[in-house]
Amino acid sequence: MGNKKLKSRTEIPSEHKWNIEKMYAADDLWEKDLAAAITGAENYDRFRGHLGDSASMLADALEESDRIELLLERVFVYARMKQDEDNRNSHQQEMLGRAENAIARISSAMSFVLPEIIALPEDRILSFLDNEPRLQIYRHMLLDALRRKAHVLPEAQEKLLAQMSEVLGATGQIFTMLNNADLKFTNVHDEDGDEISLTHGNYINLMRSQNREVRKEAYTACYEAYRSLINTIGTNYSYNVKRDVVSAQIRHYDSARQASLASGNIPESVYDNLISAVNDTLPTLHDYLTLRKKILGVDELKMYDVYVPLVSMPERDITFREAVELANKGLAPLGEDYLAQFNRGIEDRWIDIYENEGKTSGAYSFGSYDSDPYVLMNFDGKLEDLFTLVHEMGHSMNSFYTRANQPFCYGDHSIFTAEVASTVNESLMMRYLLENERDPEMHRYILNMYIEAFRTTLFRQTMFAEFEKQTHDYVENGGSLTAEWMNSLYNDLNNRYFGPALTEDSLIQYEWARIPHFYRSFYVYQYATGYSAATAIADSILTKGAPARDAYLEFLKCGTNDYPVELLRIAGVDMDTPGPVDQAMKTFTSLVEELKGLY
Repeated sequence: MGNKKLKSRTEIPSEHKWNIEKMYAADDLWEKDLAAAITGAENYDRFRGHLGDSASMLADALEESDRIELLLERVFVYARMKQDEDNRNSHQQEMLGRAENAIARISSAMSFVLPEIIALPEDRILSFLDNEPRLQIYRHMLLDALRRKAHVLPEAQEKLLAQMSEVLGATGQIFTMLNNADLKFTNVHDEDGDEISLTHGNYINLMRSQNREVRKEAYTACYEAYRSLINTIGTNYSYNVKRDVVSAQIRHYDSARQASLASGNIPESVYDNLISAVNDTLPTLHDYLTLRKKILGVDELKMYDVYVPLVSMPERDITFREAVELANKGLAPLGEDYLAQFNRGIEDRWIDIYENEGKTSGAYSFGSYDSDPYVLMNFDGKLEDLFTLVHEMGHSMNSFYTRANQPFCYGDHSIFTAEVASTVNESLMMRYLLENERDPEMHRYILNMYIEAFRTTLFRQTMFAEFEKQTHDYVENGGSLTAEWMNSLYNDLNNRYFGPALTEDSLIQYEWARIPHFYRSFYVYQYATGYSAATAIADSILTKGAPARDAYLEFLKCGTNDYPVELLRIAGVDMDTPGPVDQAMKTFTSLVEELKGLY
C-alpha cells in the first residue's frame, strides 16, 4: 500500500476524510468567530481591577473569559487542521497565521485574570464561592489558584519575569536550531547498499534494520555528530538546568523538581516510586537483553542491536475496515457504550484516514470543546496502523466523554492523565492479539513488540527521569555541569539499566545530548507513569470486569476537574503508592518469561 503514488487531496473520497466542515461550512463563518473573539477580548478590559468587587462580577468575568476562549479555540483548531490537510495551501497558512496572532493578542489582553484572582484575600474568594451559585463550577480552579498563591510574586516582579520569558526559554530554541538546522550527519548506506542521507526521521528505521552493518553505520554516524558538538550542547543544557534551579528559588520552591510537579499538584513521591520500582525490576530487563543476544546470535550485544525486532514482520496488510473490526474485538472489554461511540466516530468521519500530497505526517487527536474529537492519521495497512488507530481514538474517546460531562473550563486533559486513555486501548489491543494470534511467527512478533513498548517507554523514560533528577540535584548542591560530567553520568545509568548482556561502547555516553524533552524539564517521567497506570487499569478491566470498566469510564469523563493523582484514583489506580508501577513490572516480567519459553 505504501509504495503507490500519493493522491492529491481532491482525489481522496469524502468518506475517507474527516468532516471538519461541521465546524465551519464556509470561511465567512470562521471570520465571524475570529472577529467576535478579538472584539470580546478588547471589551474584556472592563473587568481589569474589578474581579474582587463582588461575587457576581467575578462570575461574569470567568464566564465571559470562557466564551472568548471557546471561540478562539474553535478558530485555531479549525485553521490548524485545515492546514494539516495540505501544508502547501497558502490560504490555509494565512488563516492559521491569523489565528495564532489572535491567540497572542488575546492572551496578552486577558493575562491579568489569574494574577488578580491570586492577589485577592483568601477569605473573600471563599465567601464568593459560598454566595454565588455560578461560581461553583469554578471551585476547583479558584482553590487551585489559592494553592499556588505562596509562589506568585508581587505584580512588578511577575511582569518582569513575563518580559524575560522569551530569553529564559532560549536554551530550548538554541537546541532546536542546533539539532534540526546545524547538526550534520555523514551519509550512510541502506539495506540495498545505496548511499543515503541520515536524518532524525529515518534513524529509528535504520536501527530496526535486519542488516547489522546498516544499524552499526547509522548508530556510529548519529553519535559521532553529537560528539562533535558535545561541549556546545553541554553548555546549553547546563544553563537550562541553572534556569530551572534559579526560577524555582525565585518562586520559593525547595527544588526545581518540586516547582515542576507543583503545577499538577503531583507529590514528589510519585516520581521516586517510579524510579524505585523500575530499578527493582532491572534484573528482568537484563534477562530480556540476555535473551535478545541469544536470539540475534551475536557474540557481543551492542547498543545498535537493541531496537531491531527479534522476528521479521510477517507480510500481512490489513484494510482500514479490518483494522476497525480488530479494534472492536480488542476494545470489547470497555463495554457496549464505548464501542457504540467509537463506531459512531468512524461513521461520522472523525478520522482523516489516508495520506495525500502535502498532508501532515504522523498522527494526532484534536478538536475543540464543541467539535467532534477528530483524528489525523496516515493509514498504510500495517499492524502499526492498527495501534495508531486505537491509540488516537483512545484520546478522542477521552475527549468525547469529557466534553459531554464537563464545562469548558475542565474540558481538557493534563499530560499526566492524557496518555492513560490511549495506552489502555493499546494494552487491551495487544492482549487480544496475543491471545488470538494463531501464526507462531506473528505471535512472537507481537510479543516482542509489547516487550519493546515496556522497554522504550517505562524503562527508557525512567532512565531519562533519573538523569534529569541527578543533573538538577548536582546544580542545587553547588555543582557546575560539564559535558564530561554528564557523559559519565549517562554512561553509568545506561550500564545499570542495560546490564551485563550489553557490551559497553564509547558512543552511548552522548545520547543525553540528543533528547529534546530534556529542555522541558521533569516531563518525560509522565510517559512512564502514564504507561504504568494504563497497564494497571487494563489488567483490572480484564480480571475484574464491569466494576473496573465502569470506574475507568468515570475517569474518562473527568477532564481536569481535579488533580491528576486524584483523578486516577477514580479509575482504581493510586499513583502515590508503588502499586501501579509494581503491577506494570509484573506484566513485563510475565511477557519476558513467555518469550523465554519460546526459545
